[in-house]
Amino acid sequence: MAATDAYSNADVSETNAQVDVTCGPLLNFKNMDVTPSSSIWHGSVLIVTKPGQRQPRLYLRQAGPVTPDPALIQAAANTQGVTIYGLRLFEDPQKAFWRFSITLPLEDYEVRWSYTIPGLRYPDGGEAHSPWDFVVPSRTQSMRLMFHSCNGFSVGTDMEAWLGPNLWKDVLRVHAQKPFHVMIGGGDQIYNDGIRVDGPLKAWTSIGNPHKRRTHPFDNNLRAACDEYYFANYIRWYSTEPFKEANGRIAQINIWDDHDIIDGFGSYTDHFMKCSVFRGIGGVAFKYYCLFQHHIAPPKSTYTTDAPQTMQAVNGTAGADPRQLEDTFVLEDQAEDNSWIIGKRPGPYVEEKSRNLYMRLGKRMAFIGIDARTERTRHQVNYPDTYDLIFSRLEQEVVAANGEIKHLIVLLGVPIAYPRLAWLENILSSPVIAPIRLLNKRFGLAGGFFNQFDGQVDLLDDLDDHYTARQHKRERRIFIQRLQEFSKAHSARVTILGGDVHLAAIGRFYSNPKLGIHSENDPRYMVNIVSSAITNKPPPKAVANLLARRNKIHHLDPDTDETLMDFFDGQPGGVDKSASWNKVTMPSRNYACITEIEAAATNGDTAQQNGVSLPIPKDGHSPLHTGESTAGSAHLAADGVGSTSTLHGGLNVSIRVEINPQNREGAAHGYGFSSMLTT
Repeated sequence: MAATDAYSNADVSETNAQVDVTCGPLLNFKNMDVTPSSSIWHGSVLIVTKPGQRQPRLYLRQAGPVTPDPALIQAAANTQGVTIYGLRLFEDPQKAFWRFSITLPLEDYEVRWSYTIPGLRYPDGGEAHSPWDFVVPSRTQSMRLMFHSCNGFSVGTDMEAWLGPNLWKDVLRVHAQKPFHVMIGGGDQIYNDGIRVDGPLKAWTSIGNPHKRRTHPFDNNLRAACDEYYFANYIRWYSTEPFKEANGRIAQINIWDDHDIIDGFGSYTDHFMKCSVFRGIGGVAFKYYCLFQHHIAPPKSTYTTDAPQTMQAVNGTAGADPRQLEDTFVLEDQAEDNSWIIGKRPGPYVEEKSRNLYMRLGKRMAFIGIDARTERTRHQVNYPDTYDLIFSRLEQEVVAANGEIKHLIVLLGVPIAYPRLAWLENILSSPVIAPIRLLNKRFGLAGGFFNQFDGQVDLLDDLDDHYTARQHKRERRIFIQRLQEFSKAHSARVTILGGDVHLAAIGRFYSNPKLGIHSENDPRYMVNIVSSAITNKPPPKAVANLLARRNKIHHLDPDTDETLMDFFDGQPGGVDKSASWNKVTMPSRNYACITEIEAAATNGDTAQQNGVSLPIPKDGHSPLHTGESTAGSAHLAADGVGSTSTLHGGLNVSIRVEINPQNREGAAHGYGFSSMLTT
């Protein structure tokens, strides 16, 4: 808790001043302090208000155990609530951001907490009468996770066909049955691409001459217009139900990706990425990413070409432009909370240091979230020294945990165990495309085939984003090998989360079968849960089938193979999404649930009895262990709630797939499997 945040036992009746709120509350998880004698949960609540408000207050009380127990309920009823004073992070003549920092001791039981913000009034005049609630684990639990990505719509989406963020209704239904302790946003929590279609970059995007477009200034007027666009888009999207309700009831952890800035940011050609407009919107997007998604104060000002002091990063933050500070308050000298792993130097196009995350997710689970956008170029995802910082912090934390950490969850912006599309890269970047590009520049031929920024084939920025792209192969291999070394050294199972690709799949790395290593003893066995998109439209069925045909056995190195797992044993709700033979890619909106397995089931995974393992298969097109052998709709974890399996101590994973985008209730079909601990 920051020194300027404050608690009080003041009665809630003292806090009845009206608070005109334009967005919120948004609930975040920050970290946990875990010692042999106690566990402390750290989080925050953010609201956005009109300027000039009195300091708002939040009233917090324990609402009781999640599992009914009369003795515990009585104890909770006797718990005195506290009033938390809001800390102002930022204010200008249009808006103010307030953070309430929350610190909770974990109990011997799973607890529901309730909070209200007295006097809260929305722009339509309605008041928030009902309290919000959230759930924290017991001190002996690992957290229950929900993972999502691509929570918005690409430009040009047919909104008659894809009816809003309906799948969040299924998230809330599952949460009501068995609460999530945290929801992890894997990037593209918001889509800001419209800034170039109907926003302040429309005129710039339409400039036909590439040189004029690259050299166009990003002056303070354009910056202010972009600032207004990003802020308004955040307010609109984060106030959209049912996403809005989830924001106030499930604590968030977020890492950004390109659409949080603009489509393809970081993966266009270097000379174009360095243009002033891209550097400018990178700074503006970073400002609101800090505020809305992390509840921290932003840099004092962002890049403009008409204030020279902002054009060169100083200690990772652009020099201040006094015009941007007129009638504006920015919280300074705030202590960084201990979840951050901050890069050593600014990114090449976003003039800020990368912000990677380490968090303890309960008793036996740890998490790292890699900021794969701030340092990204077409030829790198992250600086080598950033990986060193991440693994150094990870080593420090796991050693300090003295063997308690059994699972490491790694969040990436894009999948890392995924089919190669090198042949498509070669075609799209080959000389045969050059004549078509020339005709496009002069006559507009194949206009939709080329992007409006650097004139390259539009699909190339997506392919260049992938870890499996040829220019990222070495970086990818070294990263995976370091994770393998970590797993082996600490007997901790690594599970990777990745989104971006608008379909669901389960990739895995594993030891080459010739080595004769069972999965439970295999530090190379890592699952990549690919869950995307929770809101955006999926690719056509033909694309999913093409990727499935490219699902070969790949070799990361002589000892490590990789491929997608057969997982989707039928079409969701009987509605055809892909070919009947395609069991590895699912082109439908989806999200994932991840739960530590609590106890062995009496009649669960029949492929393993009395601890007997499956024989080592010929290759990864077959199940690698018993938790995979029963994967699919009938698995105990498929409903997103089940937490039992014969693989005690491992993870149950469910991917919840939307059946029909026209169903406003977000009806979903679940698929599940179990992953195991290392032994």
